[in-house]
Amino acid sequence: MDLNGATALVTGGTGGLGRRICLAFARAGANVALVYLKSKAEAESYAAELSDLGPRAIAVQADITTQKGIDATLGRTIEEFGRIDVLVNDAAYNRLIPFPDLETLDAEVWNHMLNYNLTAPFLAMRSVAPIMKRQGQGRIVNISSVAGLNPGASSIAYAVSKAGLIHLTRCMAVALAPEITVNSVSPGTMEGTRMTANLGPGALERTRERTALHRPVDKDDVANQIVAFARSDSTTGQTIVIDSGIVYH
Repeated sequence: MDLNGATALVTGGTGGLGRRICLAFARAGANVALVYLKSKAEAESYAAELSDLGPRAIAVQADITTQKGIDATLGRTIEEFGRIDVLVNDAAYNRLIPFPDLETLDAEVWNHMLNYNLTAPFLAMRSVAPIMKRQGQGRIVNISSVAGLNPGASSIAYAVSKAGLIHLTRCMAVALAPEITVNSVSPGTMEGTRMTANLGPGALERTRERTALHRPVDKDDVANQIVAFARSDSTTGQTIVIDSGIVYH
C-alpha cells in the first residue's frame, strides 16, 4: 500500500510508543488520527506538531474499550479524512501483579485487562472492517507483547490478553482477507513508555541484562515495523518479535 495520502488511525497515540507510531506514519506521508483517552492538551499539541510535517493529524478523544467510543473514533476520522486505510491497536493496560498473587488478580482486574487488551481491539477491527472492505483495501496492526509468548510478564492477565491478541491476529487475518491484512508486533521492554513505568523500579535494568543485545527495545524500530506491515501487500497473520533477543519466536 502506498501510504502517501493514506489515513492511519492509532489508538493510544499519546503513549511513548504511540507517539513514535504516529510520527512514523506522518513521515511516510499519511494523515494521522491520534486517539487518546485523557491528556487533551498533550494530544492536540502533538497532532499540531505532526501536521507541521506535511500530512494532517488530528487528536480524537474516545474510550476505545466501548463500542460507542469506537464508533465515535471511526466517525470522526471519516469526517476529517474521508477514509481509514490503517488501524493500529496500540492502546493497552497493564498492572504489576506477581504470578503467585492470585488473590489480587480477582475477577474485576482480570476482566478489565482482558477487555482493554483483547476485546477492545476485536471490536475495533470488526467495526473498521466494513469501511476498509468498501475501499477495497486496508491494513490492521495489533501491538501485542513478548508477554504473550513467554509466561513472565507483569501479570497473568496481561500475558494471557497479549497471547490472545496474537491468535486473534491470525484469526482476523483469515476472516478479513483478501481486502484487509492483519499483523501484529510483539515488543519487549522499551524505555519511556507507560507500560514500563508500571512495572516498577529496576525492571528495565533487569530486562537489559537478560537480552542478547544488552539494550532495551528501540521504539522507532517497533514503529518502523508497523509501517512496513502497512506497506506490505503480501504479509498477513504474522507476528514479529522485537525484543533485543529474549524470546526467539
